[in-house]
Amino acid sequence: MRVTVNIAPLCRRNLVVTRTTKAAFQQRALATTTSTLPTSTPEGSKEAKPVQKKKHLVFGNRGPSLQDFLSKSNLKENDPKLANAVAEDVPYLSVKGRKLGAGAKYFVEVYGCQMNVNDTEILMSIMNGAGYTKADDQGDADIVFLVTCAIRENAETRIWNRLAELKRKKMRPQKDRAPLVGVLGCMAERLKDKLLDSDKMVDLVCGPDAYRSIPHLLSISETTRQGVANVMLSADETYADIVPMRIAPDSFSAHLSIMRGCNNMCSFCVVPFTRGNERSRAVDSILQEVKQLSDQGIKEVTLLGQNVNSYRDTSEDGVQLAAGVGAELSNPGFNTIYKRKDGGMRFTELLDKVSLVDPEMRIRFTSPHPKDFPTALLHLMAARPNICSQIHMPAQSGSTAVLSKMRRGYSREAYFELVDNIRSIVPGVALSSDFITGFCGETEDDHKDTMDLMRRVEYEMAYMFMYSRREGTHAGRRLQDDVPEDVKLRRLQDIIQIFHKGAENRFSARVGNPAGECVLVEGRSKRDKNRWVGRADGGFKIVFDDDLVLPTIKSSLTTPSTRGTAGKVSIKLGDYVQVVTSSATSTSFQGKAIARTTLTEFSRYQSQLQGGRPWAGLSSSSMPMVSNVGLGAARAQA
Repeated sequence: MRVTVNIAPLCRRNLVVTRTTKAAFQQRALATTTSTLPTSTPEGSKEAKPVQKKKHLVFGNRGPSLQDFLSKSNLKENDPKLANAVAEDVPYLSVKGRKLGAGAKYFVEVYGCQMNVNDTEILMSIMNGAGYTKADDQGDADIVFLVTCAIRENAETRIWNRLAELKRKKMRPQKDRAPLVGVLGCMAERLKDKLLDSDKMVDLVCGPDAYRSIPHLLSISETTRQGVANVMLSADETYADIVPMRIAPDSFSAHLSIMRGCNNMCSFCVVPFTRGNERSRAVDSILQEVKQLSDQGIKEVTLLGQNVNSYRDTSEDGVQLAAGVGAELSNPGFNTIYKRKDGGMRFTELLDKVSLVDPEMRIRFTSPHPKDFPTALLHLMAARPNICSQIHMPAQSGSTAVLSKMRRGYSREAYFELVDNIRSIVPGVALSSDFITGFCGETEDDHKDTMDLMRRVEYEMAYMFMYSRREGTHAGRRLQDDVPEDVKLRRLQDIIQIFHKGAENRFSARVGNPAGECVLVEGRSKRDKNRWVGRADGGFKIVFDDDLVLPTIKSSLTTPSTRGTAGKVSIKLGDYVQVVTSSATSTSFQGKAIARTTLTEFSRYQSQLQGGRPWAGLSSSSMPMVSNVGLGAARAQA
């Protein structure tokens, strides 16, 4: 029996095709397993008979890859006609023009972070390009994909529960064969063997760097009735040439991945092991995609990466266009566990170029690391009206001792200095953070330091969790998870209360701001369909009244409020509107819409109210350039 395989190996984007015997795969494939299980043996025998487990085909960074099977002797043994064939020349699995899906339907369930949402959009583009179509309902699908998260134990538990549910559906009597189940994303590399051995739960496992191979993995699984996996981590895969198929085509917001992987090696984190080392997309491909989104009417783009602000484009264009702006760390109190490399275009310069594509398109970015906030980046954010004044600053702990165990590369004092620097440079900036309670060896004094940091900073948003041990991480291998669960829970409740109090203080201080808030209209409120809901520049939610508003802020200053509906216009999805807030909780605002506006007009109005000197007629050509907003003279000299 012949097995047909087409998988993208490490560090290569072109698909490689080979053909070999099933027996050869079973001898050499990484995940082909044999185990010795207790069985009945003749009395007095001390040896148990080896029992063969179900064979799986797994290709990863450890052990033989498909390249190992590409030898002339192998090909000649199986088919003499192919003795002189090159892998890419095998015709029956040519990638170009081949529609492997032949109309089969797939369904995707997404779990976890925004990066997984973007990965799903890449997956959908790959599947559609191979001839598959997206099913609107899981019951109509031939393949069900779960795009998974492995960052915490609860996330993995959700996936196992969902797999058990899908298995029960598989076992029900039905006329048609049950759909194949594929587990993709961060759980793939860590748990590939467990997933494939999970008693008919999973047919396919694929890591974040191997989505191009999924159509052919499906072909293998259907042909051989074997579990199959590709969990290779790539040194250069960024999917830059794939145009994502947007999950929500009617939305005015979009995500755009600019880099993948992480080099930080924080002791608690699995990301470097599930997504590999950092690699960045070329700047030209990013700018091209931003331009396409602008042409489609997108009003807000979020730049994504596991460590988004460590972006470094080393392509030919990136090196030639780089002016050396923003290459330094946030302040002298930050360091890295790895040796930072010089050269290439850094995040500050990329953000500069992205923000100039469309001055009326908001730009956000996540998730950054506190070490990568050079002063030049902060000045750029302050100068550009379309770069949102929102910064995610994952502290993880307020204790220097715990931060050291976490291998975060900074002290609480360095973090405080960065917060002060950000708030002094970027007016009205909204800060968010991540916190872990009950990390290995965390004492009550450490916990008090974390509570103190949260009280002093007062975040607008925070993501807070109890520590859960992750296999394979430095903490999982070297540190003792010694804080009892009840203590972790109590500490988590402590910081949640402190966060809500701090956020309420910050939000209350913003209520009634004379300039109001510039809100991107997202839709109707779920609680009251007669009211609108949208996001302000700082990322927080605002629920507001009024379907009719004045067409501009300028008209709202000259039109008497007693004129009723005369001269007013209707609010539409995707509009920017000026909203004056009237109340706030720790999670959202209430307010009233005054006028439709633009980012340029709103910024000018804010500047006027603050007594500053507004820029005249902001446009893509007149917005301040890097060299003009305190980012250094390198650009001017280039």
